[in-house]
Amino acid sequence: MAKGFNRSMGMGGGNASGGGGMMSQFKKLQEQMEVTQARLTEMTVTSSVGGGAVQVIMTGDQHCQSVAIDPELLKDADADMLQDLILSAVNQALDKSRELASTEMGPLAGGLPF
Repeated sequence: MAKGFNRSMGMGGGNASGGGGMMSQFKKLQEQMEVTQARLTEMTVTSSVGGGAVQVIMTGDQHCQSVAIDPELLKDADADMLQDLILSAVNQALDKSRELASTEMGPLAGGLPF
């Protein structure tokens, strides 16, 4: 048998006090992440493009909550411009939402023991 073969058992395999602390840290971290993820579903970011002509509201978990289009923009009826503005606003809102999620979840990732 190789030297130190049985030592690995003492690092959590057979020693309740060694692995229990890490497991409780993981459980606590998991609970904090679940709470933060639930908060993100209620938090929103707003993106506005075209001088406020198109506005998109996105939740922190990347669900589009609303798209508002200024009726004045529709008078010109330029479909290509409208599509571009909507696409730009949605992508901008997604970026903001991801940044919000990263900001909210970032401190929790710092608590990982690896």
